[in-house]
Amino acid sequence: MQLTETKQALQIFAKNVVKFSRSNLTRQKKNVSKELYDSIGYDLKVHKNSFSLLFEMEDYGVFQDKGISGKEKKYNTPFSFKSKMPPREPILNWINARRMRLRDKETGKFKKGGQNTLAFLIQRSIYKKGIKPSLFFTKPFEASFKNLPNQLIEKFALDLENIITD
Repeated sequence: MQLTETKQALQIFAKNVVKFSRSNLTRQKKNVSKELYDSIGYDLKVHKNSFSLLFEMEDYGVFQDKGISGKEKKYNTPFSFKSKMPPREPILNWINARRMRLRDKETGKFKKGGQNTLAFLIQRSIYKKGIKPSLFFTKPFEASFKNLPNQLIEKFALDLENIITD
């Protein structure tokens, strides 16, 4: 039993979710290093009597999508900061990718070691205020999933018809 039509419907669904998730990342300006953008993908396996579809992305993509509640500001998300601040190293990488620097008030020159200070300030802000949910993946998934059951029924019926007529 070959489920070619069913497989095709699932591939279209998965490609749409990936495509619109990536465009949401770009539109929301959350695509600095392109690491998360490039990591979004899917793994589809179709067997004789079953199939599995798994979406993949960098681990931190879930936090970008669902958000994280801070100590002072709460979001409707399963994630929150309890006692530890977010790690500083990824924030430093983000600062360097955006070429952000602190200037001295009087001289206007860039401060030496200012990136560590800036990283700490951003780290503390994220700890207090959290990360607002972007839903860059959730919205495309839910929108595409609404049409999926009807398409799967039609394509599975075509597969069964092809099997019977062969």
